Amino acid sequence: MLAAVASDDPEIAEKTPQDETAASAMPPVKGHAALARHIGNALVADEFDISFFQKKPLDHGCFSPLSMLSGFDDGWSGSIIPLQGGVLQLPIPNAKRCYKLGQSLRKAIQSFPDDDLRVAIVATGGLSHQVHGERCGFTNAEWDDRFLDLLENDPQTLTEMRLAEYATLGGMEGAEVIMWLIMRGALSDTVKQVHKATYLPSMTNIATVIFENQGDAPSEAATEAYRNYIAYELAGAEKLEGTHPFTLERSHKAYRINDLLHRLIIPEHRERFVNDPEPLFEDYGLTEEERDLIRKRKWIEMIHYGVIFFVIEKMAAVVGQLNPQIYAAFRGEDLETFMKSRNVAIQYSVAGGDKANAIKQ
Repeated sequence: MLAAVASDDPEIAEKTPQDETAASAMPPVKGHAALARHIGNALVADEFDISFFQKKPLDHGCFSPLSMLSGFDDGWSGSIIPLQGGVLQLPIPNAKRCYKLGQSLRKAIQSFPDDDLRVAIVATGGLSHQVHGERCGFTNAEWDDRFLDLLENDPQTLTEMRLAEYATLGGMEGAEVIMWLIMRGALSDTVKQVHKATYLPSMTNIATVIFENQGDAPSEAATEAYRNYIAYELAGAEKLEGTHPFTLERSHKAYRINDLLHRLIIPEHRERFVNDPEPLFEDYGLTEEERDLIRKRKWIEMIHYGVIFFVIEKMAAVVGQLNPQIYAAFRGEDLETFMKSRNVAIQYSVAGGDKANAIKQ
């Protein structure tokens, strides 16, 4: 399921990488980083456990519907925010959970502070089909038609069905249509069907259906209340002196340097970092500011920039620094002063093997 966001503003567009091994070359897709962060924060506030990715390749689940919405000879029009639902390996969310996610998504989009934003919600996934086992090739066009009717007029009935019922009526893989309920939940209770087409070319009954939203926008008071709800858990934390939460904004800004330092867990990467780091900096596209942070071991400046501590301690171990030395540097103290603030003075790092022994000595 993905939200297709109509926006051609290059200032808010972030390129989404494609799978370089794909058989069909597709141009990069623009994203909307600010809206993506807002949606992510809203879904987490509504108690959905979301994983966030950068540089995640996209597949046919994204490009197939995009090719119906836009030509791509000169690049795709608009921007997208991919929301990937896992339905291949059990356990998976049930239908009701998907519908509730859509309802939360609706509130998130409506509360985003951009009155000119136009959004379409696109759900992907085949209708009835099964591609494995002796039941391979199963389809049920009668159920598909009923599903599409219920999706338009009575989605609540679909939320009450168990996954086993979806598998019985539409095939085990056909149960992935629960992702369509995310799209439907993001619309108002009343929608108008403006297009519908189905056909069975091969293994999967393929359908295209377009709903026009008929609901009203929430009041400004309701929107503001929801924005405050999203921010509730961390309200006030910004006032904590010397505290720099690792937010989605900071993660996005410092992605390249965080990615490079995280990979110090890989021996070959670690060896390049120690022996010849400049080509490595070039490979990862580090800015001159980011390179300078590493070259000059600017520990507290790294935190200010958006480098997460848990990759800083990896770098520290590789360059022969103890964790307490890094802590002291953060506080602007020498190691002796910092250790006096501890009940037990111990030295340690995340280095392993011979490296750990060398640091302790």
